[in-house]
Amino acid sequence: MQKPAVNVMVKAARQAGTLILRYMSRLDSLNVVEKARQDYASEVDALAEAEIIRELKRAFPDYAFLAEESGQQGKSRHTWVIDPLDGTSNYLRGLPHFCVSIALLEGHEPIHGVVFDPLRNELFTASKGAGALLNDRKIRVAERRDLAGSLLITGFPPRERKRAGIQLDTVKTLLETAEDVRRTGSAALDLAYVACGRADGYFEAGVQPWDIAAGLLLVREAGGRVCDYRGGSDFMRNGQIIAGNLKVADALQKVIVQSGYAAAFD
Repeated sequence: MQKPAVNVMVKAARQAGTLILRYMSRLDSLNVVEKARQDYASEVDALAEAEIIRELKRAFPDYAFLAEESGQQGKSRHTWVIDPLDGTSNYLRGLPHFCVSIALLEGHEPIHGVVFDPLRNELFTASKGAGALLNDRKIRVAERRDLAGSLLITGFPPRERKRAGIQLDTVKTLLETAEDVRRTGSAALDLAYVACGRADGYFEAGVQPWDIAAGLLLVREAGGRVCDYRGGSDFMRNGQIIAGNLKVADALQKVIVQSGYAAAFD
């Protein structure tokens, strides 16, 4: 049985997903803002975020918010961390890979997470200590023992292009053993896919708390490991994240260090 907070999060995510899908038929007419170089947001992002905040605030009026479009609101031991449309670039181009991501932090730790893909009607949920679910069925990370034959996911966010060269060198090294390295355009879904075993591992730098807060809890509760490029737990602050089962995450982290990619952030 889901926790009361998760029920509210699911309702908010589904309402935002309905709004997002409603606007897909008029993508050409959307007002799009370039927040930073090659980093875009649309009016749909803002509308979906407002819908989520309204629903969450109705149920938990004293909780704080950290949302991609509106930033930090309020102070509390509990904070909602929201990405109303993770994969905006995909969405604006009509590429069918984006989601709604909502996490609840207690202090700095995620205790509940929801990632909702409205196109596929796939709902990923997790609560600390209670496991992870996809449409109410338990999920687990893949059982791969090492990087050989693995399917990995990464990203190339605009804010990290200055390190793209060393990242590509790392990808080249990984492809000596991995089956493939994909770039999907949605960090939250990348982590959800690791959690349910569709991908063996994921790594990316330049991510924000709203990109990963819900997804990292999914991976942990599905039996996986999440760390930063040095193997630590400071990923919410430094924006570096590695996820996979224990063996794949460890192997991936070692390659990132040995290739010099981790040192690029020192």
